[in-house]
Amino acid sequence: MKHAQPRGLDRRRVAHLLSEAKNDRSVSSRIDVLSRHLLGHSYKQNPLIGSADTPEVFTASLDGFDCVTYIETILALARASNVDDFTEWLRKIRYEQGRIQWERRNHYMTLWIRNNVRKGIIRPVSMPAVPTLGMERVLNVVPGLDPQRTRVKCVPKPAVRRLERYLQSGDLIFFASTRKNLDVFHAGIIVRDGKRVRMRHASRSQGFVVEQELSEFLKANRMAGVIVVRPQPVTRRLAVSG
Repeated sequence: MKHAQPRGLDRRRVAHLLSEAKNDRSVSSRIDVLSRHLLGHSYKQNPLIGSADTPEVFTASLDGFDCVTYIETILALARASNVDDFTEWLRKIRYEQGRIQWERRNHYMTLWIRNNVRKGIIRPVSMPAVPTLGMERVLNVVPGLDPQRTRVKCVPKPAVRRLERYLQSGDLIFFASTRKNLDVFHAGIIVRDGKRVRMRHASRSQGFVVEQELSEFLKANRMAGVIVVRPQPVTRRLAVSG
């Protein structure tokens, strides 16, 4: 079944972005190029349409992002060969089984990660000799959603410097919350230049998509630790269906 065009989709702008990355073969280099082009775009709180009481509306606007929709947009663009590909990948990344329903949206990032690992879109980064911390959480911060029990496995904050050598441009980094009812409080995209490790992310405090030193963000924010996943190559043609 073919889906209706998402709300807010600007086909010309998406096509232009895809043309900027047409010479980049790897997903990681495409993510680097595409995420750079969206630097300076506005931060938008709660950019998606839908709630427990409001029907979900699939949106694909480039006008503003929160940290999650920024990552989703870049990842979908990096996997796409044309505009319709982009919207289909965005749908599959954002929703469990690609079904456009509020209940199926990957509201919590541990669920987002798990579902996208299952689809082969991302995988955990192997980091031998870097310690990890396991935490139980009962997630209940989304109004109208039943509490969900999850286990968060992250690299504890004091050990993050030890994982930096494993990081590559295009990796996605998620910051584990210290709150007992939340798994992840923020996320971004790693960009690497030699030993220098930076992060691009939609920043609420700064009001737009920024690039900053990863060490600077770590120093400024309280967290339990970090989770890192790596986007995978597109190994099969995307069928435009459910």
